[in-house]
Amino acid sequence: METDIKQLAMNIQWFPGHMTKARRMITENTALVDAVCEVVDARIPYSSRNPDLDDFVGNKPRLIILNRVDQADFALTKLWNAHFRANAKVLQTDSKSGMGVDKFSATVRSLLSDKIEENKRKGQTGKRLRVMVVGIPNVGKSSFINRVAKRKATQTSDKPGVTRGKQWISLENGIEMLDTPGVLWPKFEDQTVAENLAFTGAIRDSIMDIETLGANLMSRLSIDYIERIAERYKIDVSAELSGFELLTRAAKKRGFLLPGGVIDTERMANILFDEFRGGKLGGITLEQVSRVQMASE
Repeated sequence: METDIKQLAMNIQWFPGHMTKARRMITENTALVDAVCEVVDARIPYSSRNPDLDDFVGNKPRLIILNRVDQADFALTKLWNAHFRANAKVLQTDSKSGMGVDKFSATVRSLLSDKIEENKRKGQTGKRLRVMVVGIPNVGKSSFINRVAKRKATQTSDKPGVTRGKQWISLENGIEMLDTPGVLWPKFEDQTVAENLAFTGAIRDSIMDIETLGANLMSRLSIDYIERIAERYKIDVSAELSGFELLTRAAKKRGFLLPGGVIDTERMANILFDEFRGGKLGGITLEQVSRVQMASE
């Protein structure tokens, strides 16, 4: 997948040792569940799907949760919804406010309608349905589970990699959820995908060159959301400006100066990520279905 603009070169790789254990745990527990619920980030619907997941879970019925739709571009979310529905059930949610979460149980029952009928024929009408919940780090998986469970069933954090072990969570309606750790994949072949994960916080900021990453986010935003940059940071913009130039203008406008009058672009980069991730730039989706399809052909 490629963008139409020149960005500063980065090589992002991150695969902590605990993720190897998590991959093995997901594979081993697939046989215990009836379906797999995959939570993805609506701002990066393609990049936030683990390409190894099909190998982990095989042909289990799949439910895709398009989470954080409140922070995504509404029109593009509709297109991604339609795209995913070709191969899976889809549910749009905002786990922080709880929007859409109340439809989870009904969607699972629809997904597993054949299984429910099979249980009835076997005289197992009350048999619980088991669903494994998976997702890469920091897609809001734990917040989603807590909303569905209507209690704090699992720990949440803005930092990736908080969930480390599996946990069964029983719901009131005959469904059991298996929470699993967030898992990335061993090597990022596509650095645009890696950057998208870094932009949204799926990869820890502490291992990133935050200034370069901020410049590249500015470059990406200048493709479809350049007016948001101009409005938010009160700067003159044009498509010809590089991401670093946009970052520098924003830092200068906000008075972020180091001793000697040097513009503090690193501080501006941190502000940019706080505001992007906090939804202060409005609903933004960094991937379009048509571009992803073209890049994969």
